[in-house]
Amino acid sequence: MRVRDKRRGPMDEIAPDGSRAAPLTGLRIVAVEQFGAGPFGTLLLTDLGAEVIKIEDASVGGDVGRSVPPGAANGSSLYFEAFNRGKRSIALDLMNGAGRDVLHRLVGTADAVFNNLRGDLPDRLGLTYAALEDINPAIVCVSLSAYGRAGERRTEPGYDALVQAEAGWASLTGGPDSPPARSGLPMADYAAGLVAACGLLAGVLDARRTGHGRDIDTSLFDTALAMLSYQATWWLSAGIPTRRLPDSAHPSIVPFQFFATADGHIAVACAKEKFFTALVRAIEIPELADDPRFATFAARNEHRQSLTDILSRRFRERSTADWLTVLRGKAPCAPVRDLADALEIGELQQRGMLASYDHPQLGEVRSIGLPLRVAGFTPEFHAAPLLGADAPSLLAELGYDEDQVAALAAAGAFGPS
Repeated sequence: MRVRDKRRGPMDEIAPDGSRAAPLTGLRIVAVEQFGAGPFGTLLLTDLGAEVIKIEDASVGGDVGRSVPPGAANGSSLYFEAFNRGKRSIALDLMNGAGRDVLHRLVGTADAVFNNLRGDLPDRLGLTYAALEDINPAIVCVSLSAYGRAGERRTEPGYDALVQAEAGWASLTGGPDSPPARSGLPMADYAAGLVAACGLLAGVLDARRTGHGRDIDTSLFDTALAMLSYQATWWLSAGIPTRRLPDSAHPSIVPFQFFATADGHIAVACAKEKFFTALVRAIEIPELADDPRFATFAARNEHRQSLTDILSRRFRERSTADWLTVLRGKAPCAPVRDLADALEIGELQQRGMLASYDHPQLGEVRSIGLPLRVAGFTPEFHAAPLLGADAPSLLAELGYDEDQVAALAAAGAFGPS
């Protein structure tokens, strides 16, 4: 039994053990999404308690992520699980009148319609506010595409690697003598997914205040440009370029990079003057703190090579573990680890970052959990849906009886039989 805390809002119920409902309980999102960027954004909302209903195209086997190897079998894959745990699925043909009828009933019960399709497709498929306003005036319609819904590039498909190349990211990644490189992770996808999720929440909050929804448009390319941040400001304001430096070094803060040790590498980040002083004292070359060449951020940047040569020689003398013992608690540092070390199960469990659940086809699935700590709430993780698995329950919720469902199927609402 729950009891109400009268100091809180009327809907904010607290259980005797102090637990509270998931923060996004009651938020329903209809998602026409696929692959990575879109599903990554709605995954965060799912973990926070939102109900995300994936509309999938059965004629192509549903979300393309279902077939991405390794670990793909019978319409499920570990890739798909990573982005879609806890969601619901229904197969609909949105080019079919009967399929659109089901979509419209879903929209009448939802807070938001989300898609990460090519920029021209939301208009063609009726996923915009103009198309859905009469059904639900408060509906928020979020579009995440490669280049946006407006402009001459709206018809172009786009992927993370293309955007990293075109937005300048690849020119900033890698060593000074190496070719441009993309990040080892699809960070443009992930960042755009989070931007879209933020936009969705902003739109829903506004709609609940005003009773009116709206269109919200973002893109991989615009998000990637925004991620250029201070380096864009340097160039646009003062024409200052950012160059690639050895050892993953920061373009202006020194030392802020990787150093080779006797058995590996260590990352050091002296982003405050006090950290540089603490670093050189801890590694037993305190005279560097009094050297005028290294006295300030600007001076260290000017004499970068001289300083990094000295530090590099010192760090090669001992192991990474030794240096971590010396530096932790004094100067910011971290070991450069491989994936196996970074994903050590015990450490993930200790941090509350392990998501583990059983899947009917894949067995136990273990992944990364919710990177938020929300007081009174512990996320629960469940398997991603099989293609169309939630159609019976969703159609019943929407008021369709068995004869109507059969008629929808005969009319092609759910795609090919």
